[in-house]
Amino acid sequence: MSTTATVTEYKPNIGVYTNPAHELWVADASPTADEVSQGAFLKEGEVSIAVKSTGICGSDVHFWHAGRIGPMVVTDTHILGHESAGVILAAHPSVAHLKPGDRVAIEPNIICNACEQCLTGRYNGCDSVLFKSTPPVDGLLRRYITHPAIWCHKIGGMSFEDGAMLEPLSVALAGMERANVKLGDPTLICGAGPIGLVTLLCCAAAGAEPLVITDLDEGRLKFAKELVPRVRTYKIERGVEPPQVGENIIKLAGYKISVAMECTGVESSVAGAIWSCRFGGKVFVIGVGKDDMKIPFGRVNTQEIDLQFQYRYANTWPRAIRLVESGVIDMKRLVTHRFSIDKAVDAFNTAADPKTGAIKVQIQSD
Repeated sequence: MSTTATVTEYKPNIGVYTNPAHELWVADASPTADEVSQGAFLKEGEVSIAVKSTGICGSDVHFWHAGRIGPMVVTDTHILGHESAGVILAAHPSVAHLKPGDRVAIEPNIICNACEQCLTGRYNGCDSVLFKSTPPVDGLLRRYITHPAIWCHKIGGMSFEDGAMLEPLSVALAGMERANVKLGDPTLICGAGPIGLVTLLCCAAAGAEPLVITDLDEGRLKFAKELVPRVRTYKIERGVEPPQVGENIIKLAGYKISVAMECTGVESSVAGAIWSCRFGGKVFVIGVGKDDMKIPFGRVNTQEIDLQFQYRYANTWPRAIRLVESGVIDMKRLVTHRFSIDKAVDAFNTAADPKTGAIKVQIQSD
């Protein structure tokens, strides 16, 4: 028999959907409120969760607008969302480390635990991963979900907003570890969106100096400067070729760049980062771009520039929780807009429109 929280009233479960026609709407979702209230439907190792905060990721907007990211295609009705935190409502008897009432952040993957990547700790490359919100696996943007308890991380008294921000922080931490940003490294961050700004916070905490961040939008660069006052900002002007962009960044930094954290995935931005690097430097691409991309191979080759890429994350949540709990990383200012789940369409329209000035839009459930 499962352990179930005592709740006076369960609201109907609803979720945020898109489809191949690029429609977006809110409608009934599973599990039902009755199933959640009883808890008997849980499988071994599972918990049910009342989702309290979910951030809108750029990939959510992309699945809505474009219907695909590379080979991942929306082919049917699909629930979005993978940046979530909430409270445990019920736990299967096999779950010993979580109980109703525990506040958790949700790591949105379910892995096979059998392939080479899983067995060597790089489970972000699992051959059979089920990643919540990546088609055809429905996402977390619902009032209630079920999830394997092993991927639910206790957050104690941390706010649900911060708990949901642990997912983008995990993206940045995975990049920081593999890029090996060190004290005093002249470091470039390309893109002042949510991932770029979280990466900026991480690079600042790691002692990278000087720090430069780029973006097309002056407002986002101003936000970055307020977030980390010592960062130097560079506005990308359309029509300026990557070699000149690289030269301008070097001039602004006062040094050639040791590590460039590329958070846009845009071809011209990757090229500009390459042109800014010193001999033996590194361009680490976190951003997701188009399937095929041209790079200045001659520059990479003759300058021995390492070009690396990232796919999601692994083993980052415990570290992310420690950093937020201790105050080493403070992401509170990044959440600029909040909407209730029944107003999710308004939330997505806000997140998708650069004119709103939104950084991170979160959808919340009471």
